[in-house]
Amino acid sequence: MNKDEISGRAERMKGKVKEAIADLTDDERLKDEAVADQAEGAVRETFGRARRKVGEAVEDIGEAIKK
Repeated sequence: MNKDEISGRAERMKGKVKEAIADLTDDERLKDEAVADQAEGAVRETFGRARRKVGEAVEDIGEAIKK
């Protein structure tokens, strides 16, 4: 995992915690923040995963060229 994947997952978890608190307190503003945090985290995590896959593909190509 790279830093984007880790920070994305952390952001999603933060959003889930906020959502649970919002549900307990009936705070709509906090619930909206929670949804936004979860969406942002999902995007960042997906970006990190894609970036890692591209890096792995480049490494594989480099190894194939060396052979």
